[in-house]
Amino acid sequence: MTTDSTVLQGEASASDAPPLDKRQVRRRVFGLAAPVIGENLLQTMLGIVDTLLVAGLGAVALAGVGSALQVIYILLGALSALSVGASVVVAQAVGARDFAKASRFARQTLIWSVIIALPLTAIGLPLSPALIGIFGLPPDVSAVSVDYLSVTMGAIATLTVMLLASGVLRGAGDSRTPMLVTLLANVINVVLSWALIYGHFGLPAMGAVGSAWGTVVARAVGAVILVGVLLRGRNGVRVWGGSWVPGLAAIGAVLAIGLPTAVEEMLVITAFAALTPIVATLGTESLAAQRVVINILSLSFLPGIGFGLAATALVGQAVGARRPDEARAAVNIALRWAVAWMGSLGVLFLIFARPLTALFGDDPALVDAGSAAIMAVVLTQPFWAVTFVYAGALRGSGDTRTPLLITSAIMWLAVTIAFFTVRLIPQLWAVWAAFLVVGPFEAWLYWRAWRRAVLIRNP
Repeated sequence: MTTDSTVLQGEASASDAPPLDKRQVRRRVFGLAAPVIGENLLQTMLGIVDTLLVAGLGAVALAGVGSALQVIYILLGALSALSVGASVVVAQAVGARDFAKASRFARQTLIWSVIIALPLTAIGLPLSPALIGIFGLPPDVSAVSVDYLSVTMGAIATLTVMLLASGVLRGAGDSRTPMLVTLLANVINVVLSWALIYGHFGLPAMGAVGSAWGTVVARAVGAVILVGVLLRGRNGVRVWGGSWVPGLAAIGAVLAIGLPTAVEEMLVITAFAALTPIVATLGTESLAAQRVVINILSLSFLPGIGFGLAATALVGQAVGARRPDEARAAVNIALRWAVAWMGSLGVLFLIFARPLTALFGDDPALVDAGSAAIMAVVLTQPFWAVTFVYAGALRGSGDTRTPLLITSAIMWLAVTIAFFTVRLIPQLWAVWAAFLVVGPFEAWLYWRAWRRAVLIRNP
């Protein structure tokens, strides 16, 4: 844990700090969480829209795009984690009312987002066939995956800049702008992907790879707009002016928080990717159903992600302002609402599992496999809500090591359980049932970790 987080381990807040206003804290939680939920819903919709549009091309195209997205999600998770690092350092500077420092971190984040993207493109583009080859896919599915992944890897800078700029804005207390920009990106993606997949508006019919091009262009537009917002400034944080020379100290502060989180995310998403060859043994229909299940369940994660990121930003600001009482109140509020929302969505998905799965295709085998898998995993929702919020709170305090250890260990435990279970029960639902087994234990570990972090003497 960094030295900034000692405020959560027994140090008193500043003597002249105003008394805690829980209603104000609640408004701040929802003011950050609601747009973050909206933004992540829209980010998720980019993948879901691609899946829905490609589904019209058949199971091969659907499985191919889904497999490529497994690799992309590893990069997305790592880059999102770096954006968390940027969000925390900016939030702590804003909480301390040091806007010059916050602006410097914001500027350096933009510079390094481009620097980071260059080697990712140089390494990832030629390695696309080898990365897809890890999954052991049928040749026709593999060809679709390689084409899709190559397009995305060639334009990874658009994703990098968009994610890190959004993280800076959230740290400054503005989660509304990233949401609106992502909304615009979704509109562009829907229209352009549809046109490029099927050949409308005079554009060529590119098939599944057309959805990749549509997403790349949509993210490029979003990245340009977010950079423009930061150049003009938001809530006292402004990147215009100052030195644009890359600084190791600034990126070091971001990486100190973001790198362990990036490693955590990569291990988690790699664990999900490791499920692909396990599911592949069940056939192409189950592989396509796996993509559908992930899309549907990703919607249920949105409240947890939103309240978790709100906890990260508000705990970070409370650390900067030396207000442990605000940190504790914000986390308690976020936790209650995350559990309520994710639990409710779990019930809805349990009831409507078959109709939701059928939206992605009418293949009876796909619908049977997908709906059974959804029903097997929805009971894990409340436990995942606890995980999202407590993990976000610990990161906001500067402790990224604990989430790294807990989440990565639990995820790979679930993969191990799935590996053996599917040999006894060769069904997709058996793979997802592993998460119900480990979910309660993961939530308990996070509860204990946060409880240790907030051992503050009662007045």
